Amino acid sequence: MGVVDDRTGTGPVQSRDRFLHGGSAESVVRSVRGPILSSWQRSMLLGLSPDQTELPFTQDFDADGPLVRAATPVLDRLASIFAGRPMNICLADGRGTVLERRFGDRSLPGRLPPIQTQPGFVFAERVAGTNGIGLTLAERRFVQVNGAEHFAERSQSSACTAMPVRDQLSGHIEGVLCLGYPCTDADPALAAVVRRAAEAIERRLMEQSSARERGLLQAYLEAGSRSRALALARGDALDGHPVTLAELLLSELEQSDHTTLEEKATELLCGAHRAAAEVPLSRGRRVTLVSRPVTSADGVEGVVVEALLPDEDEHHAPPPAHAARPPSGTAAAPAGAAGPGGRAVRGLVLVGEPEVGKYAVAARRRLELLAEASTRIGTTLDVGRTARELAETAVPRLADFVTVDLPESVLRGEESGDPTGELVRTVVHGIRDDCPFYPAGERVELRPTTPHMRALATGQAVLEPDLQAAFGWIAQDAEHTGLLLAHNVHSLITAPLLARGVVLGVASFYRSRDPAPYGDDDRSLARELAARAALCIDNARRYTREHTLALALQRSLLPHGLPEQSAVDVAHRYLPADTGVGGDWFDVIPLSGTRVALLVGDVVGHGLHAAATTGRLRTAARNFAELELAPDELLTHLDNLMVRLDREEGGDDPALGRTAIVGATCLYAVYDPTTQLCTMARAGHPPPALVRPDGTVTFPDLPAGPPLGLGGLPFESAELRLPEDSRLVLYTDGLLGDRHRDIDVALGELRRTLTGHPGRSPEDTCRAVLDALVPEHPADDIALLVAGTRATPADRIAGWELPADPARVCDLRAAAMGQLSRWGLEEAAFAAELLLSELVTNGIRYGGGGPVRVRLIHDRALICEVYDASGTAPRMRRAAGTDEGGRGLFLVAQLAQAWGTRYTPDGKVIWAECALDAA
Repeated sequence: MGVVDDRTGTGPVQSRDRFLHGGSAESVVRSVRGPILSSWQRSMLLGLSPDQTELPFTQDFDADGPLVRAATPVLDRLASIFAGRPMNICLADGRGTVLERRFGDRSLPGRLPPIQTQPGFVFAERVAGTNGIGLTLAERRFVQVNGAEHFAERSQSSACTAMPVRDQLSGHIEGVLCLGYPCTDADPALAAVVRRAAEAIERRLMEQSSARERGLLQAYLEAGSRSRALALARGDALDGHPVTLAELLLSELEQSDHTTLEEKATELLCGAHRAAAEVPLSRGRRVTLVSRPVTSADGVEGVVVEALLPDEDEHHAPPPAHAARPPSGTAAAPAGAAGPGGRAVRGLVLVGEPEVGKYAVAARRRLELLAEASTRIGTTLDVGRTARELAETAVPRLADFVTVDLPESVLRGEESGDPTGELVRTVVHGIRDDCPFYPAGERVELRPTTPHMRALATGQAVLEPDLQAAFGWIAQDAEHTGLLLAHNVHSLITAPLLARGVVLGVASFYRSRDPAPYGDDDRSLARELAARAALCIDNARRYTREHTLALALQRSLLPHGLPEQSAVDVAHRYLPADTGVGGDWFDVIPLSGTRVALLVGDVVGHGLHAAATTGRLRTAARNFAELELAPDELLTHLDNLMVRLDREEGGDDPALGRTAIVGATCLYAVYDPTTQLCTMARAGHPPPALVRPDGTVTFPDLPAGPPLGLGGLPFESAELRLPEDSRLVLYTDGLLGDRHRDIDVALGELRRTLTGHPGRSPEDTCRAVLDALVPEHPADDIALLVAGTRATPADRIAGWELPADPARVCDLRAAAMGQLSRWGLEEAAFAAELLLSELVTNGIRYGGGGPVRVRLIHDRALICEVYDASGTAPRMRRAAGTDEGGRGLFLVAQLAQAWGTRYTPDGKVIWAECALDAA
């Protein structure tokens, strides 16, 4: 039972004392069960005293009602079971008033005070504090209260086990069966005993209802017999012959007709007056349902519902075209009444009391609402939207107002470490907007006594039938709750949102228009709706978490800032898809000789795997670019990498957590501002758009190439001359829309967006393209890269060619120093002179005997380039003390901020960058 030994007076006694003397709930929560602590808090709010000895007494109770009649044999049986034992057997009604008592030990009544022996005393929690009867009515379920868990001092040595008794037709709590005994006589088997006894009382209550219905049926049959006898005595023709619905099913109706008739008959049963309704059946047939009141011999008033069908010749004939049919649910002449000489077939559909019909209609509507909830809740993977769908489903069929409070961490996709301390009002929805609930988006600080906190603490839905008496709810904010009561908000159900053992928040259902309070059936429905919504919210939370992680990974793998370079002005955008992070990426990579590489790519698929594959490809592409590979060679290496990764990961095997890399597309371009040439190659990627300085737009005819990952197929490059101030627009296929959109139409729209704006900057171009082509909720992620081309001025480039003669190196040094002087780079002259001497000497010695060309470029750094005809790259090594050579490249590496080699169709280039302020 989760309590500390009460026989020793330790544990709950100490916790109760701390609580009663002002200790916080947090200081006792570990040693006291949640329902007990909540009841203590409510008792304190009500101003009850633990020393209170008197309870209200009333004689206004039904001592011979259906509950007492059903319970009397069960109480007598319990008294015989516990004969001779100090067992106090008590039956109370739904208000907590004691109706009957029995005792195992016959001498107990003489030793106990009247409050524990006489019927009529009220043990409701609001007047008696924490006790078995009051707590059962408050919690509306089986409870046990042990010794110091009682609020009153007089009950500290007692324990009790109590179970609510429900009307099985309505679900309402009719009373409480409670067993009281000394703490020393506690026995775990008592729980099973009281449960079985309560179930026996409920069955006897149900039998009483069945007897009432049997009386109504007998009255109906007797009335039919009398009317037929009178008709025969007068010599009248009978207007029909009564049969049972089972006979009708065998001869006339299909199963779907049976269901339709019963549903409509149940609605008619709810009324206590005569009515008729025409109901359409299968195969174009129609039947009239007629309800009329009957009274049994015992005075029970009820309703019978009959079905009137045309006879065989009539109901197969189509109705006249001109016949006007009244709408279903309205009174009408019996469609089954025969004409002259005809007969009608009458069948009994239902008999019962109107209240029973109301319960049946309510039950069917609850089932319909649950069926609807399965389709309306969870249509998206958005946490906030799913919470709103719960509210929209419940209003107005279950509640007039619904609020949903979720922790901030859940809205971010995480699990909540403290779901009660970081709640945010996520949804407020109702039949009107003027009800003063806390607004959406506001932090909600809840006191421990509120039904919301009780639901979160216990994991159970909490019902407050009458909010005017819900002191824990009122104590949250008396002024605010007063405003709600003034708007006629009178009943509340709070249901925790629990999924897979994780607390996700709490949903609250309020009633205002219907004067009837919520009942247990409503609480069960709210609990089921909350459970279904919680699973959908948890799915959305997990998706949000994965989406956030994938997006964070994706963004971490994209460039955080653009590198410094002088070749192009760049603007870029990355937009993740609504359906999940994809594998789109872009990159801007500075290369030697003021050149720049532009790259866009798209990995097939979404999620973490696609993002991780994107990171691998982007890293590999940067490394291959650093090797100064031509675009077609770089794509070949990426293709080989994709094939190798797929092979090493073992392909698609969900059981092992592996997903095959199904492919990627890529476009790689290298632009040289000194020549204004751009070399491009693509692997199954959409072609770039080229906006010329006059505003005209073309799509260069590049060889398509196969997507990456197929392996073994060649790639081709194309070379274009780009005028200065051109704009090169690179993008992924998400910009062109989904696969259902024609690619030519999308390219035409892109062309129209780019055309006619010669002076537009790359940043403005990005904005215009996204505004024109991207929908509000893109189905695929989008990477967009716009590069405005520049040209290196001719006066910032100097070049020489000299034969493979070491004697000419001095002439080159003199010419280069003169050029540096004209550029105003005297400070860099010394370092540049040493660099050129080493690079030119190396080119003459190892360049294959051909002429050597030298080029200086004045850019952000001073770039020295030496061209020779050899295809062998130099390699820096550590020279031994006795070596005559091997120190030149070491010197170059010390003087230059960067150096390297790139290959040309007729040789190679050794380059080095020297800082402009180098000494």
